[in-house]
Amino acid sequence: MVRVRGGVLPVLLMLVACFAFQQLSASDDTVFYDSFDDTFEGRWIVSSKEEYQGVWSHSKSEGHEDYGLLVSEPAKKYAIVKELEKPESLNDGTIVLQFETRLQNGLECGGAYLKYLRPQEAGWEPKIFDNESPYSIMFGPDKCGLTNKVHFIFKHKNPKSGEYVEHHLTTPPAVPVDKLTHVYTAILKPNNELVILVDGEEKKKANFLSADDFMPPLIPTKTIPDPEDKKPEDWDERAKIQDPNAVKPEDWDEDAPMEIVDEEAEKPEGWLDDEPEEIDDPDSTKPEDWDDEEDGEWEAPRIENPKCVTAPGCGEWKKPMKRNPAYKGKWHAPLIDNPSYKGVWKPQEIPNPSYFEADKPNFEPIAAVGIEIWTMQDGILFDNILIAKDEKVAQTYRETGWKPKFEVEKEKSKEEEDVQGTDGFLATVQKKIFDLLYTVADLPFLSSHKPKIVDLIEKAEEQPNLTVGILVAIVVIIFTVFVKLLFGGKKPARVEKKTTGATAASSSAAAKEDEKEKEGTSSESEKEGAAAPRRRSTTRREN
Repeated sequence: MVRVRGGVLPVLLMLVACFAFQQLSASDDTVFYDSFDDTFEGRWIVSSKEEYQGVWSHSKSEGHEDYGLLVSEPAKKYAIVKELEKPESLNDGTIVLQFETRLQNGLECGGAYLKYLRPQEAGWEPKIFDNESPYSIMFGPDKCGLTNKVHFIFKHKNPKSGEYVEHHLTTPPAVPVDKLTHVYTAILKPNNELVILVDGEEKKKANFLSADDFMPPLIPTKTIPDPEDKKPEDWDERAKIQDPNAVKPEDWDEDAPMEIVDEEAEKPEGWLDDEPEEIDDPDSTKPEDWDDEEDGEWEAPRIENPKCVTAPGCGEWKKPMKRNPAYKGKWHAPLIDNPSYKGVWKPQEIPNPSYFEADKPNFEPIAAVGIEIWTMQDGILFDNILIAKDEKVAQTYRETGWKPKFEVEKEKSKEEEDVQGTDGFLATVQKKIFDLLYTVADLPFLSSHKPKIVDLIEKAEEQPNLTVGILVAIVVIIFTVFVKLLFGGKKPARVEKKTTGATAASSSAAAKEDEKEKEGTSSESEKEGAAAPRRRSTTRREN
């Protein structure tokens, strides 16, 4: 007996599905069905238009023996079409549109929908199928940027104007974000009802005649704004205006500053006027490998003056600023009701020449099924495209064909998630944290602290269990620097570079020595174009 993961049930169900599909294909209720068990070549026509460079492939769905129509290349436009034996009316009873898609590599930006084409004009050929080929219905998932929806769009001919209007389903369902096989179903009922199913579950119910369900509504409004009506030149839409009789008060000083010196303030007792806020670090010594000609004159790093820690302050004391009670700012005349206000102007309404009444839509028939998409992802698999006259036909397919595959994929996905477990999740989170920290370390105002921050990040990468503690330490460093930038304090150390001839000669010699050291390094270093600079354990001062 043939066994697969999860037992023999999926295999048995697949055998049942094969038998069911044979019955479906022979059913009078099946208008069109393609399982793609056989190659699409010779049956479906790939567009010969120049912009459609994407290559279609007859390929197995990952983990299955089931074939489908595959989008094989990313960042391409695709177009392929299959004409029906005869056009199928959408106005005679129930019509069910159903198909599978599997986003094997996910879908960040692209479409995976079908177009159900109406009969084309004389001279049209499938090989010239493109975005301009008129359709009756467009249905299926689309996701890119803020767009994430299962489209349902139909084009309807206005009997008064003769123009085709595109009507979009409002608040359509969202697209599943996983990489499993999903089945999309649209049921058009004779009572004007539309039902959208995703994986057999109802996600949206709408009425074709409802102004709330489609935009624009199928039935136009009875009146429209008169396009010939123009707003009179003297029409005043301002509800409020500045009082023309208002006069700026004589004591209003527009030049008074917002803040003034607090003359009543007194220097705090114990203020250390003669003590600097920072001093040279007495514990710092010049590194043994420091070369004054190469590295510049060495100066000890600066630290906060310990005497200032307990004192109210150090250095020259100045009286603080306070809000100016006389400050009023720029004077403006107060607002009053506009005596000439006439309200917001709107053109007059006139009868809508395109208005019509209808008790049901008059759909154009379906003459062909096409896929015309642009996508940034490959790995989009289309399968089991069905047009039927009975909901039970589509339901039978979902239960016997789609569901066994979906359950196998879902179980495999769950197992992979279990294998990854918490450790895998934490590793992913920690990697994102490390990437973010390296980006933060490159911020200009942290330049003097970058070596220390990088050291901390490297230690965290070597010992992931220390990530939280090290993250806190880095946050403390950033907060300290930020506070000192706002309120003054520790200034970045400065290195004075010598530009003498001896320095240039020394630098040249050092460069030659570095060239020798670079021999035998990794290809990654060669791509960077230079060996990494020597790191100093003591902070250098910069000009």
